[in-house]
Amino acid sequence: MILTTNVFKGSFPKRMIVTVMIFVACTASFMLRVHMSINLLAMIQPTVSNNSFIITNSTVAISSNQEHSNETFTKDDNHIVPTLAVPDYGPRYDWKQNIQSHILGAYFYGYLLTSLPAGPLAERYGPQRLIGYSFLLCAIVTALFPLLAAIDVWCVIAGRFMIGFLSGFVYPTLHNVISRWIPPNEKSKAVACIAGGSTFGTVITWPFAGLLTEHFGWVYAFYVPALLSALVGVIWFWLIADSPSDHKTITKEERDLIEASFGSTVSKAKAKPPLGKVVKSIPFAALVLSHYSSFWGLNFFVTQAPKFINEVLGFNLTNAGFLSSLPYLARMFSGFFFGIIGDGLRRNETMTVTALRKSFIVFSHFLPGAFLIALPFIAQNPIVTVSCIIACLGFNGASTITNLVNAQDLAPNFAATLYGMMNFLATTAGFLAPMTVAFFTSEKNTMDEWKYVFLLTAGFYIVSGIFFIAFGSGKVQKWNEIKQQPAAVSAEPEVLSVKL
Repeated sequence: MILTTNVFKGSFPKRMIVTVMIFVACTASFMLRVHMSINLLAMIQPTVSNNSFIITNSTVAISSNQEHSNETFTKDDNHIVPTLAVPDYGPRYDWKQNIQSHILGAYFYGYLLTSLPAGPLAERYGPQRLIGYSFLLCAIVTALFPLLAAIDVWCVIAGRFMIGFLSGFVYPTLHNVISRWIPPNEKSKAVACIAGGSTFGTVITWPFAGLLTEHFGWVYAFYVPALLSALVGVIWFWLIADSPSDHKTITKEERDLIEASFGSTVSKAKAKPPLGKVVKSIPFAALVLSHYSSFWGLNFFVTQAPKFINEVLGFNLTNAGFLSSLPYLARMFSGFFFGIIGDGLRRNETMTVTALRKSFIVFSHFLPGAFLIALPFIAQNPIVTVSCIIACLGFNGASTITNLVNAQDLAPNFAATLYGMMNFLATTAGFLAPMTVAFFTSEKNTMDEWKYVFLLTAGFYIVSGIFFIAFGSGKVQKWNEIKQQPAAVSAEPEVLSVKL
């Protein structure tokens, strides 16, 4: 039975409000994840780069491509050396390359711990409180970062770990929200809101953090995200309920529509996830691998793009933030574009769900891999390089109808658990990607070193795409079924006859 979206008279559809809040939650969550990438550029003493500058004892030695209009001159070994004054964005810290990778990677260590149990917790206790309290507590920790940096770098690492720990609840829990609230033929657009919100969070955070830093100092690049995180937490508690049946103002027509759309694939009964059958499932293994490669590529650019564009391509702080956001802007719009296509194809039954997922792997994995392979060899100038990165993440927006939604296909009852498991494994890319970049660029920081990172990422994309085409599936798996417990039959009291 094909169900269409109805706009009910006198009431804005609550599932549309849920979809908007999914977008907002992902925007705020990614803002908390990525703002440190740009803030670090203002908090540390910059390192040597062929296209940037060196800071030594609060002076900057200009490279050949820098403007000399604001230069000063200092004496070094009886030679006159042109230097630039260090911009006063606030206190600066001498954190070496390996320390920076620990700061960026600490988020993902914390994220690992909670992304796995988040799904079962959401399925058993509901998603509202898990997400709401996560944002409120993240706001407190984020606002403390200037104090933590003044105390010790390990306090900063601990703070990033705590932000990751709290944020680990968000994405698996949002998949539980989708499984409870969104009809099957609307799920691609809802999942596109997850990808789009994540992308939009990146798009606005990098240039916004750069502007805040340059005009007010880097401390405000922590205070503002903290305030926004608290606001999202409050609004989430106000608007979102665990399920349609728990929402106080939803219309009966919309509640019936949502519940009827699931048919027998979603059960109201609570049950433990069949973890043994899940880990033995070949379609789930294909999903995990494709998700890992997509997550690797995404987090590689999230954590390293500002550094690459600033230090290798030679753009200043604000331009680095702006240019770093462009690939994610492309990914956001393409994610919604592919999501609309996916829902339309599924609604019209143009192709099977399995065929739909496999055919669009070409866009989400193969084309990004091809652009990354070509990038080191055709990048003769910074604009071409940024264009390749934009194309790479733009086509990866098709993941909204491949790996990002496939958990909803395989097991609607346990979609949050499945997403938590595959996100748990994929999160290792969050700290391995910065470590990989640090390994290849430990001695030099040029395109010759970065090309190995690009080629490695391209290999992940292509190999995982081939595996998904061979073994992936869009069918509901047998282990999704929840056996209904037989209702307890109350025994009739025995009627005793008494002879008088």
